[in-house]
Amino acid sequence: MNSGRLGIGLIGVGKSGPIIASSLRAAGHEIIGVAARSADAIERADAFLPGVPVLSIEELVGQSELVLLALPDEQIAPLVAGLAELGAWKMGTILVHLAGPYGTGILAPAQAQGAIPVAIHPTIRFTGWSVDLQRLSGAPFLVTAPAPFLPIAQALVVEMGGEPIIIEEDARPGVHAALTLGVNGIAMAVIRAFEALKAQGIEEPSLIAGTLFGQTTDAALSEGEAAIAAPITRADAEAVRSHVKALAALSDDALNAYEAGARDAITMLLGRARLNERDADAVRSALLEG
Repeated sequence: MNSGRLGIGLIGVGKSGPIIASSLRAAGHEIIGVAARSADAIERADAFLPGVPVLSIEELVGQSELVLLALPDEQIAPLVAGLAELGAWKMGTILVHLAGPYGTGILAPAQAQGAIPVAIHPTIRFTGWSVDLQRLSGAPFLVTAPAPFLPIAQALVVEMGGEPIIIEEDARPGVHAALTLGVNGIAMAVIRAFEALKAQGIEEPSLIAGTLFGQTTDAALSEGEAAIAAPITRADAEAVRSHVKALAALSDDALNAYEAGARDAITMLLGRARLNERDADAVRSALLEG
């Protein structure tokens, strides 16, 4: 960015908006207003951005050089379009949204009135607390913008200490879907595993599983399929059979998750020549026999 400060208006006071606004404020920009309606939202805005006035959306858009849309994803396009119908967008206003699945297409009505469309999405888990400010440092940001405006998007991310990763408009949904697949897969696997451990009298599953699960995630990130557990990679049908019997006595949900994960792993290992058909059939049979 240039050396001058931008006057930034924030629309949306959930987990991410105040954090991003606070980070940009720390980089030297001015937060000129927040659009917030409920008492809780106003209180949260004051906690993270003390002294910043609460404005109507129309006032905020009219006064801001950069408008930060930190709304639920499904609310962005209708708001942008509605304001465009009112002729509210100004020539040269930088319009930034944080939604993962979308590029700048949902900002087209504002762009048609001269706004500069930018989509940035930090790939961190927001807690909504000040610890997130530290998490932004070094965090990857998915960045999408028309080519002439990419330097603006990249500069904003760098100012927050992030790492801009350029994602093409058409690739945004698939990239976000892949990230969601990973997050939900990890979360559900851990949840089901913890439920199974608790069903066997383990009161604090994280004490015996936390280290292993963390190490496995790290291994999957760096080593891929080498992180898959030994009973499958070694085609240990007897161990798999015993797992199925044990889980069947505990929980249908845990059993179904185990079987689905095992079949997915078998398919991957076969496709990558890490398992032969004979061994794969033995493990599949064990899944059915257990």
